[in-house]
Amino acid sequence: MEFNPADNIQDLQYFGEFGGVNPSISDSSTYTFLAAKSMMDTFEGNLEGCYLYSRHSSPSNLYLGQALAAMEGTEAANVSASGMGAISSVLMQLCSQGDHIVSSRTIYGGTYAFLKNFTPKFGIDTSFVDITDLDKVKASINEHTKILYCESVSNPLLEIADIKALSKIAKEHKLALVVDNTFSPLQISPAVLGADVVIHSLTKFINGTSDTVGGVICGSNDFIDSLRNVNDGASMLLGPVMDSLRSASVLKNLRTLHIRMKKHSENALYLAQKFEEDGYKVMYPGLKSHPQHNLYESLYNEEYGFGGLLTLDAGSLEKADELMELMQERNLGYLAVSLGFYKTLFNAPGTATSSEIPLDEQKEMGLTDGLIRFSIGLDNHIERTYKDMKYCMESLGILTLAKI
Repeated sequence: MEFNPADNIQDLQYFGEFGGVNPSISDSSTYTFLAAKSMMDTFEGNLEGCYLYSRHSSPSNLYLGQALAAMEGTEAANVSASGMGAISSVLMQLCSQGDHIVSSRTIYGGTYAFLKNFTPKFGIDTSFVDITDLDKVKASINEHTKILYCESVSNPLLEIADIKALSKIAKEHKLALVVDNTFSPLQISPAVLGADVVIHSLTKFINGTSDTVGGVICGSNDFIDSLRNVNDGASMLLGPVMDSLRSASVLKNLRTLHIRMKKHSENALYLAQKFEEDGYKVMYPGLKSHPQHNLYESLYNEEYGFGGLLTLDAGSLEKADELMELMQERNLGYLAVSLGFYKTLFNAPGTATSSEIPLDEQKEMGLTDGLIRFSIGLDNHIERTYKDMKYCMESLGILTLAKI
């Protein structure tokens, strides 16, 4: 049977303590034991089904982790307090002083800053490469390389990583392929395509209501156990634990993810096609004009479409700011960072979510100051949204390619 991530979530069934259709929330930071020996065995990891302290694990976090592992097709998962908590834990677990990472150059600004400015303090260096150029990826690998890192769909340029090809390179060089799949839950299944570790910021599409910050690491049982090890596990010792109440909230929202992702994709494709027909400079994986449209089609789970993110270049930062302010004024969305909300969110990433990347590097990778990143919402009448957006662009004199 073909892998279907949403069906895997649906097939999981948890009962609450008193028979509720939602699992009971474990609102405790610490747990009691009837025997001292049981506490010792639990602390040493020798006793299943018992809980010691919520930084180690809690029922609510384990329920959510199991559901996310099922979604990604991995053996296990560990949830964290944020996406960056997940990313930093994975990188610090896999690398030691003197090690090297090969990373995509177009990644989330926080990840870029962590690799560029923070990990060198621990003797871990990173080479940033064009992840779409496999020859450059291979050329950047050296004897100290431990990780090949990328995003399925890059933030914010929407470049597509050839996960199958990258997995082959990683295996040839005995590297761990770590993939951030935040932009494309359900649409792309990196572990099925060969990734060793899959990361999400749960804050975004998976939760979907912009009221919770969270992250997850999906991988093998051995790797997740190593993260939780009380002696040298990064997730354990760095302490990015997710609150049980938030875990329960995300788990409830996860059940509608398949419905939401289909609508996000449907709306984004409609807008991208209309804007392209109008002659605007738009980038979206679902457009045949996208440089890696065919690659995306070879990787994705077709049922869930091409995702909810698109970019449009307004020509300058001044025009981008004017357009975003006008769209917010006309209730077309919010001028805000993040993504995956029911309303459309937009920002100019060069001065926001990617501002950690130096301007010369932004220019080199093609991140222009007029670029706007749209996280398209769940609008019921997307045709009306399109007409209002087009009115905003025309009233501000934002030029199409045909007029430039």
